[in-house]
Amino acid sequence: MAGDHDEEFVEFATASLPGLRRTGYLMCGDWHRAEDAAQEALIRVYRSWHRVERREGLLAYARRTTVRILIDESRRPWRRETPTEEQHDAGVPDPTVGSDERDAMVRVLSSLSPRRRACVVLRYYHDLSVAETARALGCSEGTVKSQTSDALRALRPLVGDVVDTRSPR
Repeated sequence: MAGDHDEEFVEFATASLPGLRRTGYLMCGDWHRAEDAAQEALIRVYRSWHRVERREGLLAYARRTTVRILIDESRRPWRRETPTEEQHDAGVPDPTVGSDERDAMVRVLSSLSPRRRACVVLRYYHDLSVAETARALGCSEGTVKSQTSDALRALRPLVGDVVDTRSPR
C-alpha cells in the first residue's frame, strides 16, 4: 500500500505545488521563500497523509500550512530585516513577469502585517469564505472580519498608486 500512497502523494504534490507557490509569493513577495514554504507544507502533508480528509481537505490543509509557515517565519527576528538592495534570481520562474500591475499589487500587499495579508490572500485570491479563512488561519470569524477590514482600509490609499501605474489601454 505504500506505493499507492506515494503515487497519490506525488500526483497531489505535482498538481498543487504551483498554486501553493503563488499563495506563498502573495504572502511574502519572494519566490524563493514561497518555494521553500510550499515544499515544507507538502512535506507536512505527506507526514499527515493518512489523517487529512481527502480531496478538498488536502489542498485546504496544504494551503493553510503554507500560510502558517510564512506567518510563523515572519515572526522570527532575522526575517524582520529588510534587504538594502532588491535581488532577482532567475532560478525560479516568475509568472508575474510582464505584469507591472501584479508586481505593484504584491508590493502593496507586502505593506500589510502577515495576518492581514493572509486574510486578503485567502479571502480574495482564493475566494474563501470568512468561515473557511478562519479555519485556515486557526482564528475566529470575527478576527478574520476585523483583520480583512483593517487590511482593506490600509490598502485603499495605496491601490490608487497601483492603478496609476498601468499603461494606457
